[in-house]
Amino acid sequence: MPKKQAPSKYTADRRIAGAFEGETVTRRRFMTLSAHGAGAVAASAFLLPALGFALGPLFEEMDQPWQAVGSEDEFSDDTYVPKVFTQSARIGQSGKSTVYIRKRNPEIDTEKLPKGFEDETYVAISHRCMHLGCPVRYVQAAERFICPCHGGVYNFRGEVDGGPPVRPLDRHYTRVRNGQVEIGPRFSVNGHLERFSPRDPGEPLDGIGQYLYPSRPSIRKLSEGE
Repeated sequence: MPKKQAPSKYTADRRIAGAFEGETVTRRRFMTLSAHGAGAVAASAFLLPALGFALGPLFEEMDQPWQAVGSEDEFSDDTYVPKVFTQSARIGQSGKSTVYIRKRNPEIDTEKLPKGFEDETYVAISHRCMHLGCPVRYVQAAERFICPCHGGVYNFRGEVDGGPPVRPLDRHYTRVRNGQVEIGPRFSVNGHLERFSPRDPGEPLDGIGQYLYPSRPSIRKLSEGE
């Protein structure tokens, strides 16, 4: 059986109407490719900035240094003391934030501490609501953290007690150096207070949520003594 000959690349050999000698692409095909190319360029002008905005935070360095927030005698295990700390030194006063601190109470804080932090003696809770990031405040009379924006309520340990938040309040690593309580990088917790690298508000960490909202690849793993 004779081998089938491949069609010629020239339009004239393929007897296409209006073809001329040496032409390999028809004018109709050229205009189609040009229109598709222009459309791709226009779409990229919208998609690439949006993609950069969405993925940019994944590669931000989150390497908050340890900061002293007060002496040990300032804190008790039955209430929180608000302290202001510098979250980002590059933006002045806008880079400051609030953290609520107390001593750990073995009768209340029954969750297992991760390896390397078994001697952690303080709890430091972030003031950012895990619904949309609005600031919460601790109300001593109710022993609750309250978000005035959308009605989020958290119990004494920072666990969700009502409203739209998707997970407990974030926390900060703590340690004691020369009689001063220091806070370190922020971390997130799920409903069992298991620790995860920081996530943004609105990102649940229970069940499939921990896989739908993975950690940022640029997050540096905290090790004891950093």
